[in-house]
Amino acid sequence: MSGRRRVAAGVGSLLAALVLGLVPLPQGAQAATAEDSAVTKTGSAGPHDDFSRLKVTVHQTKNLRGQGVRVTWSGGKAAPTGAKYNNYLQIMECWGDDADKGPDRRQCEFGAVDGAPAGGGRLVSPTRDPLETDHATDADNIPFIPFKPVEGATTTTGTDWTYFNSLDTNSQTWLPNDSDGNGETVFEMRSSVESPHLGCGARTTSAGTVRPCWLVVVPRGEHETNGTEGNSGSVRSSALSQSNWNQRLVFRLDFLPVGSNCSQDRAERRTIGSELITDAMTSWQSALCGSGAGRFTFTQSGEGEARERVTAPSDSSPGLGFTVEPVEAVEDGPPVVQAPVAISGLTVGLYWRYDVTVGEGSGSYIANRQLHDVKLNQRLLAKLLTQSYQKSVATAEYLPAYIKSNPETIGADPEFQKLNPDFPAASGRTYSPWGLLLSTENSDTATMIWRYIQQNKDAREFLTGKADPWGMKVNTSYRDMDLGTTPLDYFPKADPTTSKANCGTPENSLPFDGTDLVPYTNDMHDAAQKVRNGYGGQLYLCAQSGSGWKLSGERPAATNAREFGVVDSASSTRYQLDVAALPNADGTYVKPTADAMLKAVAGMPDSAVAGVKTPDPAKARNGAYPLTAVVYAASSVDQAKAARQDYAKVIRYAAGAGQTQGTARGELPYGYAPLPKSLRDQALRAATTLETWVAPASSDDPGGSAGNGQSSGGTGGDGTASGAGAGPAAGAGAGGGSGTEGASAGANPDTADTSRPSVALTDPAKQNVAKSGGTTPSEVLGLIRWVLLAVLIAGGVAALAGPVMLRLSSRRAPAGG
Repeated sequence: MSGRRRVAAGVGSLLAALVLGLVPLPQGAQAATAEDSAVTKTGSAGPHDDFSRLKVTVHQTKNLRGQGVRVTWSGGKAAPTGAKYNNYLQIMECWGDDADKGPDRRQCEFGAVDGAPAGGGRLVSPTRDPLETDHATDADNIPFIPFKPVEGATTTTGTDWTYFNSLDTNSQTWLPNDSDGNGETVFEMRSSVESPHLGCGARTTSAGTVRPCWLVVVPRGEHETNGTEGNSGSVRSSALSQSNWNQRLVFRLDFLPVGSNCSQDRAERRTIGSELITDAMTSWQSALCGSGAGRFTFTQSGEGEARERVTAPSDSSPGLGFTVEPVEAVEDGPPVVQAPVAISGLTVGLYWRYDVTVGEGSGSYIANRQLHDVKLNQRLLAKLLTQSYQKSVATAEYLPAYIKSNPETIGADPEFQKLNPDFPAASGRTYSPWGLLLSTENSDTATMIWRYIQQNKDAREFLTGKADPWGMKVNTSYRDMDLGTTPLDYFPKADPTTSKANCGTPENSLPFDGTDLVPYTNDMHDAAQKVRNGYGGQLYLCAQSGSGWKLSGERPAATNAREFGVVDSASSTRYQLDVAALPNADGTYVKPTADAMLKAVAGMPDSAVAGVKTPDPAKARNGAYPLTAVVYAASSVDQAKAARQDYAKVIRYAAGAGQTQGTARGELPYGYAPLPKSLRDQALRAATTLETWVAPASSDDPGGSAGNGQSSGGTGGDGTASGAGAGPAAGAGAGGGSGTEGASAGANPDTADTSRPSVALTDPAKQNVAKSGGTTPSEVLGLIRWVLLAVLIAGGVAALAGPVMLRLSSRRAPAGG
């Protein structure tokens, strides 16, 4: 190579190195992708409306369970503004065994009116739809499309809600195209656990394979089934009417099997504990079944109960508990091994839509938007947890004087509006959640939130009675609870105010209070599901029940959905919720990505038990997410050897193959952060200690042997054993509610949906995930970048070295000659 070419190559290498070093990593490159099972289908030209340019994508169609799945579309016509309803989509989940044709319209969950203005029912009109010939009629000769469940009787009227109703259906009946003809939603897929009448994941062929379910998308245009334009510009006929049904797009859905393949003959190994491990543990159960160990069952409970069970083992009690705070040693207590098995966190998950005016003058229109990138600070959380907004306490007529000067909702709060300037203040009063959905469970995670709030001066002062800069004060019902300094392990609803729903006459009025306006949820998974549905279960209206009255609610249309709640990171990812950014100790607003949670773990201090990290939001700096927690598996060595060996297998699996992130059973669901190598090694040492433990000899034993060399004094999380006693009980009984498989004591995963926590699809551009090697994809790509940088620099230097040395030697020759 000539000297000139060497110089050019060297300069090129160095310039490339400079560019590589300065250009940031692309956002999508910082995340591993979830399973690529997205499917796109194109519409067709119908007899009255042309959908041939419409393209709909369902972003996950395999390894499904009860979860949210993103659905996007493009190529439609813009929906009109004002009180006209056309150019929209309707989406429903169906069962059916015909792999070629997909489901029959009788097999689809659809038709329960959920506040949508368009054609969302099961009634049809043969006189208006010339193709509608195969339908049922009720006792009044009204034609309708019945719903046929997997098991049970077919419905007998168009308003027979035996199997689903307007408050609990997952169908989406009114999804208008935006001004460009595009759109996006998250659809809640349901397995047989959430919707037994669909049976998804539970129905199998004679060969044992799981039968498919289906997602059906029906596009709607501007014409009714007889070709006329919609009445007053609105298309209101049912999606199930034959002419509309013929335009459907059908997507096959493959669900994970519901239940367990573990033999009932195996010894039951019971585990118990924190909801933060639920999704991971119920994913791992199937893989553990193949390990030759016992049959593992999991009971979700408060961490306090898990500590209590582990430190007082019996033949029937769980032998492995999952906690966040450590099992503290007590004198003469049985030694307990504690091993890190998962990294999770708490989020505020949101699904919040609102209307906004776009443009000016005659060209302006109302657009429906979804609120993204919300910021919440500690004082706003304090306001939410203390029922300090009007609508979380009472209706206007019954509002107590001490809260009348406070904003109606968080959207009307000037502090929220200042922190979120893109949210229009005019929408705050109409389109805001009434309050934060919270779990009833006593837990270490509740304590973590209160500590986070109390470590902030503004929030602490608000809790003790000081007004915020806009004059808002804490609800006086909480003034004497010492919330500024005492971290509770639960979320109280202390305001006793009662409102009344007028059911026609005063004597028929029904009372309700703040727990009806903003109900508790069974657990954080339940909260995530309610947020995704846009309905938290509010009860404040009168509804007839037989000859009497009952409290009921009103679920808004998807375009008016507005809910948020405290949700674990796995559940918020599973249901594809937006999550709020929270300020860490630096004041930087951070979301719970895997990287942010790993940074928080790196800065966590040890607890009172050496080697067991404890959540400390005050230590979350430099990009760390403040509500991060490490879940520990704790097991007493005072158990039979076979049981200890089986529980050690749980720890080994969790620290090994269980850290491989993905959507299949046995993998770590998205929403968790991978354990770094140091914690995986620590867990493996703890597993060895548990399975090889030999009780030390008594001090009066003539042999004086200590067995395996451990003293009876103590095990921490470093893999040694330590005497440990029960921590303070959290006050929660076994059972996390309907959101958890095995949520009651002695729950059996063989009859529970062990598939439920094994998949949660994420947008790869927004959620960092990692394999079990202890290095995140961004770290891998970063290492590759710096290796390439070094290679390019070395190459450039080498390429330039020859010409430079030749020039130097030519300059020295005359001087020496």
